Amino acid sequence: MSQQDPNRVENTPLVFLDRAARAFAGRAAIQFGERARTYGEFAADAQTMARALATVVTPGQAVATLSPNAPELLTAHYSVPLARAALVTVNTRLAADEVAYILEHSQAPLLFADSSLAATALQAAAACDHEVRVVVWGGEAPDGAEPYDTFLAGGNGTPDLPWEVSDEDAVIAINYTSGTTGRPKGVEYTHRGAYLNSLGVLHHAGFDADTRYLWTLPMFHCNGWCTPWAVTAAGGLHLIISAVRTDLVMSAIHDDGVTHLCGAPTVMDTIVTGAGATPFPQRIRMIVGGAPPSPSLLAHIEELGATVTHAYGMTEAYGPFTICEYQPEWDDLEPLERAWRMSRQGVAMLQSGGVRVVDEQMRDVPDDGTTIGEIVMRGNNVMRGYHRDPEATAKAFTGGWLHSGDLGVMHPDGYIELKDRTKDIIISGGENISSIEVENALLAYPDIEDAAVVGVADRRWGERPWAYVVAKGDLDQAALIEHLRRHIAGYKVPDAIQVLESLPRTSTGKLLKRDLRLRAAEEASRTAPGIGAA
Repeated sequence: MSQQDPNRVENTPLVFLDRAARAFAGRAAIQFGERARTYGEFAADAQTMARALATVVTPGQAVATLSPNAPELLTAHYSVPLARAALVTVNTRLAADEVAYILEHSQAPLLFADSSLAATALQAAAACDHEVRVVVWGGEAPDGAEPYDTFLAGGNGTPDLPWEVSDEDAVIAINYTSGTTGRPKGVEYTHRGAYLNSLGVLHHAGFDADTRYLWTLPMFHCNGWCTPWAVTAAGGLHLIISAVRTDLVMSAIHDDGVTHLCGAPTVMDTIVTGAGATPFPQRIRMIVGGAPPSPSLLAHIEELGATVTHAYGMTEAYGPFTICEYQPEWDDLEPLERAWRMSRQGVAMLQSGGVRVVDEQMRDVPDDGTTIGEIVMRGNNVMRGYHRDPEATAKAFTGGWLHSGDLGVMHPDGYIELKDRTKDIIISGGENISSIEVENALLAYPDIEDAAVVGVADRRWGERPWAYVVAKGDLDQAALIEHLRRHIAGYKVPDAIQVLESLPRTSTGKLLKRDLRLRAAEEASRTAPGIGAA
């Protein structure tokens, strides 16, 4: 079928903004403090940025960002792919050397940074072997960086770029996530996958033209679960706040008529338990994901006046892949029993394909709610593959399914429930922490002989890292923490560091992390951590 056939158009979420600008030109699209943009202005801003980008990047190159949620970052979700480049949204909590690795691996020649992170951006760029141009928005650009307005002027006099694409399987974004090797992997999203996932999110979240979506989910996290595109497709309002604090969230809920928000359980916990948390004046739809929420947290959120839906997925699946569809018969259950059912991982979303729980021979486990297997997925919102890593891609796609590395059960009602993880990944506040990466940072300290890091359940963050080390002599813990903060992001620094004479290992030298997890859980239940807390 040729590109001229009238019954075939390549899918891309870019057309959502083009349509919104035509259908809702004068409607409010973005609100950020005193700044506001209509959909007509939003589309014009996207073209202005895209024209400037097209003068400095070539199709297929990566363009990176290091920024908290901001109108410019939202705009970049359209402008970068308009310039036929791949958007790389970098986690703002990473240390400079971690950012540098992502810049090197993606070979991004351009890094947009918020002014609050300009120093980190410049340090990361300087550490790269290739030249990285740093452009700063949201404030004054320091020496060595280019002001955003100056960059935009570089596209003056050039024509607008087409919203349509010629290849829906081209990469629209690369999202980096830590693996068990400790090195981040670049997960490739396509225009087609982003288009379909956006429509699925729109459906399940219930977005429409009256939606007032509060940005409590970082846009750098799986491209905000494709919500930058989904809300725009509906013609809703993007409400952006400078930080996720209880006062700011409550102000937006009470003053700006918030209808929807998304986030990890830690975000929801901050909202509903922080000082100033009050019942909501209108019903709010909350999508919780990134880590399994506790039934008690879901029950508390409902008490404040929200309808909560739990979504489950992974970076390799564009964020959400399954959703816990609510059943009317749950209305008559006790609050905690209802919340437990709602905390399960549920069934495949509309845009997804299949999701199974399988044994080692890829056979479906019984739907008895007790037999554990691995959760595997396949469908429209599965990654194209790992960037520049065909071996890891082939391993993840063994048997024609995406292997999550998560262990779960299938209940008789067809709902999946997550039980454990096969990988030594610690999920804290919706972000993955590689235990090996933290162990390597510990072992880089001269007074550490051996180290192991495990996850401990935490009510607010879901999980937090705890470390067990063998010291070569007297250990200066303050100096060790300072060392860690120089080499890894603050949220990866263990909450507790316990010194042992030796670490439990098998006869072949393999760490017995199971024993350490049990020990850490027991110690955490009777002691308050105070070392390296995020």
